[in-house]
Amino acid sequence: MNIKLVSCVVAIFTPALLPLVAASEPVGRADYLAEVTAELRRHWPTNRTINIVCHGHSVPAGYFRTPVVDTFNAYPHLLHRGLKERFPRAVLNVIVTAIGGEESERGANRFDPDVLALRPEVVTLDYGLNDRRIGLARAEAAWRSMITNAVAQGVKVILLTPTPDMSANLDDPEDALEQHARQIRRLATEHRVGLVDSFAIFQSRVRSGVALEALMSQSNHPNREGHALVAEGLLHWFPQN
Repeated sequence: MNIKLVSCVVAIFTPALLPLVAASEPVGRADYLAEVTAELRRHWPTNRTINIVCHGHSVPAGYFRTPVVDTFNAYPHLLHRGLKERFPRAVLNVIVTAIGGEESERGANRFDPDVLALRPEVVTLDYGLNDRRIGLARAEAAWRSMITNAVAQGVKVILLTPTPDMSANLDDPEDALEQHARQIRRLATEHRVGLVDSFAIFQSRVRSGVALEALMSQSNHPNREGHALVAEGLLHWFPQN
């Protein structure tokens, strides 16, 4: 991997330091979750419970250095904390349905009973790392299935491009991880759903001089600093005003 290694500490939740969403967003952040954020701003006695589901593989499941599962430093929990700071009167659940080692075909097979049955307002999908095992075509079919099923139920969807694997070459456009990231961006555009471009966020940090190792707990799992980057990208879809 042709990445310069330097010693650096990454600030957590510092939006000015990195691009938190794709340069060309598939839908506008100010509008896409407007109804959800309006509900989050309600308070008793007119509010109701809002469920957000994080679906995917080991990264949203909270695996750091396997077999340690560090739930409270993984991005679903950081998202929950960030949302509660923004919407302190909201009754809000961030529910993790991710399974370590899973790829999108298996995630699609259990999407209705495990995810949609929870009646979420928003679902995030994060399978790019493991989808290298099944290839682009099979992954695309599985992602489309989950996206269309969610949208048909009126659920908002945010796709996540993969966080890094230190065995991948982040500068090679033909690397399998980059190819899956491009496919996920395209799916977000075609289906007009949300996108957090985790892959581009990490690329930007590395190109700015941050050692990739400073963002990772092991070769394919981010550490807290890495998860914080993803969480901040997600939080940008939930503006306070």
